[in-house]
Amino acid sequence: MNEFSIIYQRDLMLSFRRWPELVNPLIFFAVVTTLFPLAMSPDQAILQPLGIGVAWVAAFLASLLALDGLFRNDVEDGAMEQLLLSPAPLGITVLAKIAAHWTASAVPLLIVVPLAALTFTIPLAVLPTLVAALLLATPALSVFVALGAALTVTLRTGGSIIGLLVLPLCAPLLIFGARATDLALGGEPVAAPLLFLGAISMLTVSLGPLAVAAGLRVGLE
Repeated sequence: MNEFSIIYQRDLMLSFRRWPELVNPLIFFAVVTTLFPLAMSPDQAILQPLGIGVAWVAAFLASLLALDGLFRNDVEDGAMEQLLLSPAPLGITVLAKIAAHWTASAVPLLIVVPLAALTFTIPLAVLPTLVAALLLATPALSVFVALGAALTVTLRTGGSIIGLLVLPLCAPLLIFGARATDLALGGEPVAAPLLFLGAISMLTVSLGPLAVAAGLRVGLE
């Protein structure tokens, strides 16, 4: 765990130094969620159901923007070669890097999420469910994106390819997350979809770093 904390702190510090990479996804999310209602009817009955889907899609696309350079920066400056040669297991290294990027990108995104509730007139009572669903879904999303980033780490146009690789895997997260928020909007129990999101994230975070480590070795060959 000492290796995990060292790599986590290092990547977290580097992420905050590259602050434009952190701000761009937040700006993207804010622009989409604020401009989208301007092209729609101001009717509350129309805005609320569509707002849930828009908020989830915008959050997922913003996460893709944030994680494009997950491994690329280390490959370009030679740090990845040192990490591969270090005694720490590559799976632990990958898990620490994913955790650092999730902390630097997903946590600020969760703070900006109330903006979507305001622009789409979503009741504040639904906001805890929306935040909880995103909190459960984003770890799995980070692992999926890390897998795509590992396989395309040496490609200059890897960002678009990552989207093609990751979006099909993210479909269950989007379905259960939007369903939980929709149930909360209707005042119905939301435990079932939240439990599904939690189970997917636990399974993905447990086994995903091993697959990402293998994909990283393949991508660097």
